[in-house]
Amino acid sequence: MDGVVEIITGRERRRRWSTSEKLRLVAETHEAGTTIGAVAARHGVCESLLFTWRRQVREGVLTAAETPMFMPVHMIDAAPRTAPTPPPQAACPFPAARPAAPSGLIEIELGNGRQVRVGSDVNLAALRRVLAALRE
Repeated sequence: MDGVVEIITGRERRRRWSTSEKLRLVAETHEAGTTIGAVAARHGVCESLLFTWRRQVREGVLTAAETPMFMPVHMIDAAPRTAPTPPPQAACPFPAARPAAPSGLIEIELGNGRQVRVGSDVNLAALRRVLAALRE
């Protein structure tokens, strides 16, 4: 015996590592000439925990939180002071294009000029009955 006495006061609490600490230790394991065992011993961490953190970094699970950034904002008048003059219309041989249907809206044009607009969640059986009635 060398006269060393260890006093055990109770159960040891599990250490909580912040994300920045984990990333710092993982980065330390990637330095040239450093071994995972040396890093683990220096910081009192199990080697298996360092291997787990390295895998999590590789898989993108363990990443640094993005720092919020401010974006410049420029205020402009909501309404123009003078009404802009529309550009002159050139004679177009094609009819004016119909405005695009809103997203999720299905537009059906029948041969007789009738149009049906339905949502993308329409019941197909009901739509078939409506189209059959409109074709007559």
